[in-house]
Order: sequence, then C-alpha cells, then structure tokens
Amino acid sequence: MVERPQKVVKRRRWTNDSINGQRQSATGAQADKQQARTDSGQTTGAQTDKQRAKDRTKTGQTHLNANKEEKAMMKMGDNRVPEYSGKLRSHMVEIPRIISKCGGIRIFGRRIKSLVFSTDIAIIRNINADAVIAVYPFTPQPAITDAIIAASDLPVLCGIGGGTTTGQRVVMLASDAEFQGAFGVVLNSPTPNETVKEVKAVIDIPIVVTVVSEKDDISGRFEAGTAILNASAASRTPWVVEKIRKKYPDAAIIATGGPNDQSIEDTINAGANAITWTPPTTGEIFKAMMEKYRAQKI
Repeated sequence: MVERPQKVVKRRRWTNDSINGQRQSATGAQADKQQARTDSGQTTGAQTDKQRAKDRTKTGQTHLNANKEEKAMMKMGDNRVPEYSGKLRSHMVEIPRIISKCGGIRIFGRRIKSLVFSTDIAIIRNINADAVIAVYPFTPQPAITDAIIAASDLPVLCGIGGGTTTGQRVVMLASDAEFQGAFGVVLNSPTPNETVKEVKAVIDIPIVVTVVSEKDDISGRFEAGTAILNASAASRTPWVVEKIRKKYPDAAIIATGGPNDQSIEDTINAGANAITWTPPTTGEIFKAMMEKYRAQKI
C-alpha cells in the first residue's frame, strides 16, 4: 500500500497588528463610503436648494403676474361704467366729462367736482352736475332760495349777497339758507371780512367767498372764517388759481371753467378742486329741439 503525501495547508497566523490593520482598512473604507455619500448628499442638497429657489422665484413671479392681471382687470372693470338714461330723459343736459379730472371738495360726506351755475329749476332738475351754485344779480330773497332748494335734487350753494346787499341782512339770509337745507352760502367779492365773521358766528355750513384777483386778501378771508374760495376772474381764472394754490396748497378752490374743454383743463391743472359750469339756457335748448321738429315735417 502506497502512502499518499499529505497536503500541507499553511494557516495564516493572525496577529494583533494584522487584525488591527484589517479593522482600520474596513473602517477607512466605510468612512470613504460615508464621505462619498455625504458629498453626494451635499451636492444633491445644493441642487435641491437651487431648485427650490427657482421654484420660489417662479411662484413669486406667477403671483406677481396674477396680481398685475387682477389689477388690470379691476382697472378695466372700473372703466366699464353701466349707464341708463331712459327714453324721456335721454336729452338731459350733461356737464363736460373733463370736469371729472379734478379732485373735488367733500362737503358733509359728498364729494363735489362739478357745480352748475344756474337758478333755472328746469335745468337744475335735468342736469348731471354734483351740485348747484345759485347766485343771481339781484338782491337775494328767501323765496327764491327756498324754491331752488325745494325743487333741486342736488346740494345747493346759495348766494346771500355781500356786494349790494350788506350788513345784518346778509347774516339773516345765511341763517335762513341753512334752515332751508343749503349745503353752503356764497358771498360776493366786495364782502368785508367783518361780515364773513358775523356769518360764520351763526351758521355751521361752509362759507364760499368769490375771488376775482390774486390781489384779494386771501389770508384775511381764511382768518374770518371762509371755508372755500370761488375763483371767478374770467379768462385769467387759471392764472389766479395757480397763484392761490402756490401760496395756499391746502385751500379748497372752486373756479369757473370757461367756455370749452381746454379752458376747463387749464383751470384744473392750475389747481382747482371743483369747477362751475354755465349750461345753455332753456331757450337755446328749445331752439335746437324746434329745428329738429321742423326738419322732420319737411
């Protein structure tokens, strides 16, 4: 029987140093892997942060665009003003639309931009002005004032004199106008400041004093109790308004607008808060209607 030679298996002897080395290698490999994952995570995190920033920017821009569109729609909606005129009142007197450009004066909660200069009740009842300035070239009479206020569906500023009519009579007319429901009283340019003070002492509605020149005692008017100035200087009105506005930036100013849109715009640009407008007379309106009727018969 032949004996086979035994295979010698060399066993590796593990020493502490070798074990520690293996462990350190394994630990290093794990650390490398962990570092790689960390680096990868940081890169991914940075990319994610950038993406989030982009998303936020995009979202903010979207909201911004939406707000712009919403404001545009609101503006468009404001310009679309529904209007009803009816059949019987379709030919009513309309003030120039350019007057709406002025800021207006708020009296007892009502903002007044346009005032019709008329005492004609038929005109007053058929015009789209914000208020009436009822001044006429005669001695003011309570019967006239009462009739205009009673017939008008608009606030009325009533003339109470100050030129030909003076003294205690002006004070009594002012008191009567307030009791009848006037929104204010109008005094003519020659009115002394002492009379303005006396009127102010008895009424609680605004006093309007007419100004015909930039040389008028404006500061004295305000000290006496004037609440609103009424600039009426014919073709020089825009210039007078501008002078007053520069010196008294917070003054309430009503001004005559003149004969056309350009003169009205010039007065507004000069600083007028509200505009008085003189409408055509009933005779002029009737003349146009009669010409139309006659043309239909031919």
